[in-house]
Amino acid sequence: MSVHFEERSGVVPCKTPWGSWYQTMEEVFIEVNVPTGTSSKDIRCSLGSKHVELNVKGQEIFKGKLFSSTVGDEATWTLEDKKLIRIVLMKTNREAGNCWTSLLEEQYAADPWLQDQMQRKLTLERFQRENPGFDFSGAEISGNFHGGGPDFSSLQK
Repeated sequence: MSVHFEERSGVVPCKTPWGSWYQTMEEVFIEVNVPTGTSSKDIRCSLGSKHVELNVKGQEIFKGKLFSSTVGDEATWTLEDKKLIRIVLMKTNREAGNCWTSLLEEQYAADPWLQDQMQRKLTLERFQRENPGFDFSGAEISGNFHGGGPDFSSLQK
């Protein structure tokens, strides 16, 4: 089976009742659909290194402990076109093997197939960073890609 890898953005989204979340090696992105016309005054967002909470117009959208730790003072949220909240969390562990399986502990988990696609995407991202200038646009990842793929650092060049 070929990898679902969007070449322009590399996004493998995990759909949720309120929107979706996705990740790169360095960041976790949360996109929340809100009623058109929502203003920033309607939003209460608390972003910590291990905890996140979002309320819109007095309604709790989500609240809980993050799957893994983040850099709390680098987290941001924005309201786009008065209908989409985008939250960006910076991962503490920025290795390809740090593939979050859910957004919150025991909430908003990716199913096993989607988790596999996310890990493949992070492994491909790692290979792209390690090999700048190579064209990975048609690449497919197979074999040992869990945990970020094989470690080639000990090989002589």
